[in-house]
Amino acid sequence: MELPERDGDGYLTDMSAWTPEIGSAMAEADSYKLDEVKWAQIIKAREFFDEFGSVPPIRKFAKYIGEEQNNVFKLWMTGPMKPITKYGGLPKPTGCV
Repeated sequence: MELPERDGDGYLTDMSAWTPEIGSAMAEADSYKLDEVKWAQIIKAREFFDEFGSVPPIRKFAKYIGEEQNNVFKLWMTGPMKPITKYGGLPKPTGCV
């Protein structure tokens, strides 16, 4: 699959080009493993963005999905909002990620 154009950080330059298949291919191209739990969080982040028009900070996102913030960090083993937004076709998060 040919990926749509991405910026220097690997984010889509056109959010409307995102599909689950594109997100999966982006992760694969980056050698990043996405499981069902991570995909569920990506979809929830997209729902949040659709509802509120912004990418949530991790505290707000953890509350939104009903999960402890520490568990979200453990799952992603990094600042979770960066890969969540990147592979979810959302804008780059601002502030603490």
